[in-house]
Amino acid sequence: MALDVIGAGFGRTGTLSLKLALEQLGYVKCHHMMEVMRSDTQADHWKAIGEGKPADWDKVFDGFTASVDFPSSVYYRELAAKYPAAKVVLTVRSADSWWKSASETIFAIGNAVPSWLKMLVPRFRKIFAMHDAVLAQKLFKGGMHDEAVAKATFRAHIAEVQAVIPAERLLVYEVKQGWAPLCAFLGKPVPETPFPNVNDSAEFKQRIGILKALGWAPWVVGGLLAVGGLYLALTGGGGPT
Repeated sequence: MALDVIGAGFGRTGTLSLKLALEQLGYVKCHHMMEVMRSDTQADHWKAIGEGKPADWDKVFDGFTASVDFPSSVYYRELAAKYPAAKVVLTVRSADSWWKSASETIFAIGNAVPSWLKMLVPRFRKIFAMHDAVLAQKLFKGGMHDEAVAKATFRAHIAEVQAVIPAERLLVYEVKQGWAPLCAFLGKPVPETPFPNVNDSAEFKQRIGILKALGWAPWVVGGLLAVGGLYLALTGGGGPT
């Protein structure tokens, strides 16, 4: 199955809203980082791509007719060449607002995941291996958490996409513009329903809080075991008499 729409925008530029909008317009399904998080097969595909292995894009996007968000947007050039009939949507916002959102959510969550969870859950291990290879190293060249470097990368990416993709094939788009420019570009009728407006920053921050709390789990368990051992030592190891 070929992609009909390729999202070239970074994560945190309204890509989840765009995913839902495209699916409402009939592009089912639309690939997003959510699919990688939910699927061992997707995690395997993207881990291999991060390791530099040749990508079989038809397998990666089997069942999908559109893609948005990281990690696929990093490979917009390759996807545009593979699927020459596909249209490209570049979601944008100001660099300052993008950095604030990204640094508090998708960049912060990587540091919040405790190492023991990565070791015990194979999918987590694969996803964060891909995250490091594709985003931290390939895209941001090790400067993901440096505000100046990240913003410069963001701006350079927007300029590059506009230089690489022919204007007639490209829509530079802010999701706050709603249905009209997107539907006009894709040749779709404007739905009567409101444009999806998903702001999941609060949910992201809640997840980060949970993950940070999980980081203490081994210490809490160890402390409970130590207290239990001390109790047994003090009581002679016996139960009530």
